[in-house]
Amino acid sequence: MRKPNLLFVFADQWRRDAVGFMEKDEVITPNIDTFAKDALSFDNAVSACPLCSPNRATMFTGKYPISHGVWTNCKNGVNEVYLKENEITLMDVLKDNGYKVGYIGKWHLDLPETNLTENPVSGAKDWDAYTPPGKRRHGVDYWYSYGAYDHHLKPHYWHDDEKMINIDQWSVEHETDKALEFIDSNKENSFALILSWNPPHTPLDLVPDGYVEMYRGKKFKVNENVLLTDITDHTGSVNPRLNFTDAEYQEIMRKYFAAVTGVDDNFGRLIAKLKEDNLYDDTIIVLTADHGELLCAHRLWSKHVWYEESVGVPFIIKYGDRFIKGRTDNVLNGVDIMPTVLSLMGLPIPNTVEGKDLKEVILNGNKEENYAIMSAYPGQVRAIKSFEEIGETNLDYGWRAIRDEKYTYVINRGYSPEHGVERFLYDNINDPYQQNPIVIKNVEDNKIALDFETKLKEWAKKYNDGFKF
Repeated sequence: MRKPNLLFVFADQWRRDAVGFMEKDEVITPNIDTFAKDALSFDNAVSACPLCSPNRATMFTGKYPISHGVWTNCKNGVNEVYLKENEITLMDVLKDNGYKVGYIGKWHLDLPETNLTENPVSGAKDWDAYTPPGKRRHGVDYWYSYGAYDHHLKPHYWHDDEKMINIDQWSVEHETDKALEFIDSNKENSFALILSWNPPHTPLDLVPDGYVEMYRGKKFKVNENVLLTDITDHTGSVNPRLNFTDAEYQEIMRKYFAAVTGVDDNFGRLIAKLKEDNLYDDTIIVLTADHGELLCAHRLWSKHVWYEESVGVPFIIKYGDRFIKGRTDNVLNGVDIMPTVLSLMGLPIPNTVEGKDLKEVILNGNKEENYAIMSAYPGQVRAIKSFEEIGETNLDYGWRAIRDEKYTYVINRGYSPEHGVERFLYDNINDPYQQNPIVIKNVEDNKIALDFETKLKEWAKKYNDGFKF
């Protein structure tokens, strides 16, 4: 019997509500909507750390950021943060079990080359990096990738040498072209392909006009928790405070949704290829994202905060008629993805894994008690002087959160010891836009908060998180 193929597709900064079948954001996604009718959607899927590098490493290792060490983005000035060679990833296990493994698109799990040399031979700048063949590719046979680079209309890649491949084509479309080539070249044997699209990640202007035109004249409803003045861009922008007019915000949504529609269009191309080659029913297909996007919800731009727009991601999975179909409210965290996928493929789950195998939810619709532990680690501000690292890292602050099907509980210490501690409990069913949190002054007075805090403390002790509760 042929082993199942794996097509694992994920987009960057794509929030859970931005897909048509969820009936929330007014976005056009006919291919994904059709796929979802015959697949299983986890409506409570979340990011373990709503930031690019940390949750990517978590999805691939099945470990929390505090354990695998990618606690922030792989970026300039932070030399110890990258996916280490000794980590066991999804790709490593696939390779060890006879799969031809492909990786196409954004990686963002390697040390920026400019941390090591001022002028890398590869031409990588800023956070970008060429990852050469070897252990840092974690079992990937076919590599067509880059580190971190956000010019979506003029992307670049590296294959098996340091020569940069410059492309004049929207990155999602080009990467899908390469994915179709990979499938065509490997369809006679079992393959595993991971496709990592960067859009709808900012900048939002870099999307083909045809997708934007699909929304021309559309007047979007604005969610009630969206405020357009005094917006904080907590990603470290040179303009950390933003203000938008109603018309400007409509254009922001138009372009964000246009990018998602472009993702949908290219996802449709992948599905058509699998069907054309009679591979559709023999392929486990996963569609997800690394984290969401706030788009001015709660007066915030981007991600890295505990609100649903930031942590909530799509997670849709299908394997012919072998999995149940529909929607489940069972919680799925980024750390659960790797063990669940391996289990569904009949492959061994490494003993390093910290997430939960949710196979029975997908095969039989079983209810599995699961709590998503989410975290953010600010550390201290770093600097580079003569390409030598200075400064200290302190991971004991930031925020920690826990979520089940109904509630989110948050303990926020901010980004420095001076911030103090805040505790919030959100009822995500009766307050879906999280506008009315219960502020917890004394955790002993609220049974739900006390239960959640106990679980968070147990988790922190188990995984050596020094968070100051």
